[in-house]
Amino acid sequence: MENKKTTYDENQIQVLEGLEAVRKRPGMYIGSTSIRGLHHLVYEIVDNSIDEALAGECSEIVVTLHADGSCSVRDNGRGIPTAMHQKMGIPTPEVVFTVLHAGGKFGGEGYAISGGLHGVGASVVNALSEWLTYEDARDGEKFTQTFSRGKVTDPFHSLGATEDHGLYVRFMPDKEVFEETFFDYTTLLNRLREQAFLNAGVRIVFRDERGEEVVENVLHYEGGIVSFVQHLNTIKHCEVIHPQVIYVKGKKGDTTAEVAIQYNDTYNETLMTFANNIHTMEGGMHETGFKSALSKVLNAYGQKLGILKGEDKLTGEDVREGICAVVSVKLREAQFEGQTKTKLGNSEIRTFVDQMLTEKLTEFMEENPSVCKAILEKAQAASRAREAARKARELTRRKGALEGAGLPGKLWDCQEKSVEITELFLVEGNSAGGSAKDGRDSKYQAILPLRGKVLNVEKSRLDKVYSNTQLIPIIQSIGCGIGNDLDMSKLRYGKIILMADADVDGAHIQVLLLTFFYRHMKQLIEEGHVYLAQPPLYKVHKGKQVRYAFSDEERDFYIKELGEKNVEAERYKGLGEMDPDQLWDTTMNPETRTLLRVSIEDAMQCDEIFSLLMGEKVEPRREFIEKNATFVTNLDV
Repeated sequence: MENKKTTYDENQIQVLEGLEAVRKRPGMYIGSTSIRGLHHLVYEIVDNSIDEALAGECSEIVVTLHADGSCSVRDNGRGIPTAMHQKMGIPTPEVVFTVLHAGGKFGGEGYAISGGLHGVGASVVNALSEWLTYEDARDGEKFTQTFSRGKVTDPFHSLGATEDHGLYVRFMPDKEVFEETFFDYTTLLNRLREQAFLNAGVRIVFRDERGEEVVENVLHYEGGIVSFVQHLNTIKHCEVIHPQVIYVKGKKGDTTAEVAIQYNDTYNETLMTFANNIHTMEGGMHETGFKSALSKVLNAYGQKLGILKGEDKLTGEDVREGICAVVSVKLREAQFEGQTKTKLGNSEIRTFVDQMLTEKLTEFMEENPSVCKAILEKAQAASRAREAARKARELTRRKGALEGAGLPGKLWDCQEKSVEITELFLVEGNSAGGSAKDGRDSKYQAILPLRGKVLNVEKSRLDKVYSNTQLIPIIQSIGCGIGNDLDMSKLRYGKIILMADADVDGAHIQVLLLTFFYRHMKQLIEEGHVYLAQPPLYKVHKGKQVRYAFSDEERDFYIKELGEKNVEAERYKGLGEMDPDQLWDTTMNPETRTLLRVSIEDAMQCDEIFSLLMGEKVEPRREFIEKNATFVTNLDV
């Protein structure tokens, strides 16, 4: 076969003009073209209005999801300057919507504080929209312009005099770009609520006009991040260990930092950090400064009160067990790592937050010793549990239970070792486990049968996990450890697939396992390794013709397809009813199966749901079930 050489010279270097680059590589600008990227369009426009609020020029923002699938954002800020742009030779609003890296945030005094580091917001939204139109009210006159996929379709012109001021932007996401163009109301509501909490006093109205009835939420919190922390603890359905939210704030030049803290009786840490209103999900320097100061102050005060003796010291984990905290910093030159801005890189903010919190939190502890004692008692209990967990971990290691060499006896392993192709099925019950073992492809599929219900880790500390006979084989089989010992380089399987009966007990087992992964092996979910198998609900057959149905609708369709007379439709009561070939064909064969990948689109919402469904309080759980029971399908009672 002839080996052709490709030419690589100056003609192969492409220069994409204007917004073509955005349409060619949208993921570079909004992270992805999934539903997360779709929502990012809304965030970019809303963030511009929030920047007006930060500048003290905007008090209300109205976000509307329209019946035609478009979204609009209206604010009562200053609007965009409307004069011709001297350098570009076109109206300034057109520059904002068509030129990358154009905006009022690159030097100058337009915005002292802004989340829009990259300055690509409005133009990127325009490029990725089927159409976009804006109305710009400023200095007593209103102007408008319309675009299609970034190109002008209706030129800039005046709509006449007005007493309004502010900007209105409405856009239709481009179906050619996005996998999904239907906005999720709950996801957007949570983001907008965050912005209302972070900007005390700003009123955000969120309307959904897509259903038969208009849904409207008014988000307005004078308490700011104090209200945020109270909200977070409320949705966790837990008890707080001190009623007063600890709030401190410091300012140095253009930089401000505020922190709100309230501990609860759970074993989990809820720490949310923001920089210029952007949720820094990966933390950064402000989070490092917060953690350092918190440990330092509580250890110092514990020694002062005599609660900690001699060399006794609380770890960061100890002092953060049960904490619910929000850290919000605002600074002029924010440096974010990555286009989607999830980690703050400014080193000077670490020192600022550390010093400010150390000073202010020490003052608070001096004035509120009862609160300090309650927190220290909680941290000491966590310290004792951590020591118990360490002993339990060492004991299980001595028994070989956590080491790769000592795999559980009931694990039917696969031959391959590469995580790119290996799969571990966690199968409910020995009967189904036997069928899965006989039906699998043993080259790359491993089977671990589960006996009975696993531990509800939402109500248990780590030491209980290490002594649990149902969880240890799972930890051992997966191989990468849990908690602080988690090492993804030791992961033994690329896919971990939960395979349970399609009934109430099976759903419960799946929720228990997902709770365990979310609380102690979250990285498995974050990196996309956890899946739910989808076994069929019915076997529909007539003579030798067999169909497998995964819903009541599909069952009815197959009954009609096979001619209705003498057609039998059997409801599977469990995985164990299927023979190995059936289980392979319907649920395990990559060519024919359906898998649902478990993702964490919104960590705060996940935390709320797990706390609600698996926590101590019964009443909120009952209310949730009663409210959502009508949405459940394929449920055996």
